[in-house]
Amino acid sequence: SMSLREHALSLFRSAVGTVQPAPMLKRAVKLQGGRCPQLLVKGQAFPVKRDLYLVGFGKAVLGMAAAAEEILGDHLVRGIINVPLGIQESLQQKKGAMEMLLKPHSKIQVIEGAKNNLPDPEALKGAVAIQELAEGLTADDLLLVLISGGGSALLPAPIPPILLEEKEKLTKMLASRGAAIQELNIVRKTLSLLKGGGLARLAYPAQVVSLILSDVIGDPLDIIASGPTAASSHSVQDCLQILTRYNLLHNLPKSVATVLSGSPSKPTAPEDYSHVCNIIIGSNTLALDEAKRQAEGLGYATLVLSAAMRGEVGRAATLYCQLIRLVCLGFAGLGEGPLGEEVRGNLLQLAAELEIPGLNLAEFLQALRGLGPDRPVCILAGGETTVRLQGTGKGGRNQELALRVGLGLHRARATETSSPLGRCEIVFLSGGTDGQDGPTEAAAGAFCSPELVGEALQEGLDVEAFLSNNDSYTFFSQFQGGHHLLVTGLTGTNVMDIQAILIRA
Repeated sequence: SMSLREHALSLFRSAVGTVQPAPMLKRAVKLQGGRCPQLLVKGQAFPVKRDLYLVGFGKAVLGMAAAAEEILGDHLVRGIINVPLGIQESLQQKKGAMEMLLKPHSKIQVIEGAKNNLPDPEALKGAVAIQELAEGLTADDLLLVLISGGGSALLPAPIPPILLEEKEKLTKMLASRGAAIQELNIVRKTLSLLKGGGLARLAYPAQVVSLILSDVIGDPLDIIASGPTAASSHSVQDCLQILTRYNLLHNLPKSVATVLSGSPSKPTAPEDYSHVCNIIIGSNTLALDEAKRQAEGLGYATLVLSAAMRGEVGRAATLYCQLIRLVCLGFAGLGEGPLGEEVRGNLLQLAAELEIPGLNLAEFLQALRGLGPDRPVCILAGGETTVRLQGTGKGGRNQELALRVGLGLHRARATETSSPLGRCEIVFLSGGTDGQDGPTEAAAGAFCSPELVGEALQEGLDVEAFLSNNDSYTFFSQFQGGHHLLVTGLTGTNVMDIQAILIRA
């Protein structure tokens, strides 16, 4: 029989596969030809009265554009996409990634920019080209907008006369005074031509249809890539308040002051965005749904915990360890005893601390109670945790999460007398769906099991020492010759991270 590890890997691969640009677009988008051609997106119909244009920005947009061009055929007149520096070269070198590259005579112009994920002159050039295309559209045109994470740095277009450097400098000053990322984004959006609904306003009166691959918890339209086609929930007032809060109001570049005072001080009436339709075609939730289908096909009783996991990686690891303990107690028929109660109490406490949006843990635990011991169990989750850096090591949040879960399971097994953990086979996997985990190019994440810490000690590797230096990648590279690293290569998509827990008695 296949090992749990192989099962976990195949679940991860199928989850990532379902949000790959090509299959994802082909599922969501059809073009109906004939006398009155129309674009069908997830069942909604948009008449193609005259010309179809395409623009896009983000890390997964190259593959999305290649698939879109194939679907749209001759109806597509022209396109411009802004994608990360070097992405075409990376994909040219990857086996089986040809479908993510544009054909030789493509009508879509590709601009690569945003080196190191920061706005730069190349990204600005692309943003200006997109702006000019949008401004020239008429009521009979249809603009298809492709959006994925990382789109924000690829769409810098400060409102004239503000220069990109001035906007950057202001953002840096705010950050150095302790402003939160949400506050930085509000200021950025307010000073931007295209963010916060700007692109949709410029494209009016054309019909705008946005296809969005979400890399943000909860899929908020106004946050993903700074919401170029979503009505902004913030006003100039909000921006002024933030600048006041950090004592920057009287220390602004002249151009910024001009733009902020020139706009009406009362929040402008919300424009009617009826010419825009924003459609999420890929998300962590959709990826987890696919993994669940696959797991059930493999015979697992499967539950999805949440697609909005967040918080400090150590707390998340503790939550996963306690969940695994609970399943093993259930298998041993001890789930309803005092130990089971204690673990459930710990879990409810942890979930409250992590403030995971939309998670009803009590309901989840009830569903867990209903699973019989005769079938192996699979628990799936997704989202994005955060790492507190204390050391100088290499390793991303997924490798660190897996290593912390391995340590937690080792400790639980050592402290519990006649441990039910000892009678279960357990595999935990955590991986980034973009195929990269933090600064380490080589790996998407890692696997662990309760045996990991003991086996590592036999090789002279001290897990706790690696963790205290945030050096999980180095650990996994050395341990058993890298056998526990999850390596996929660049996937061309990104819907945050996925965790899979597989347990059989």
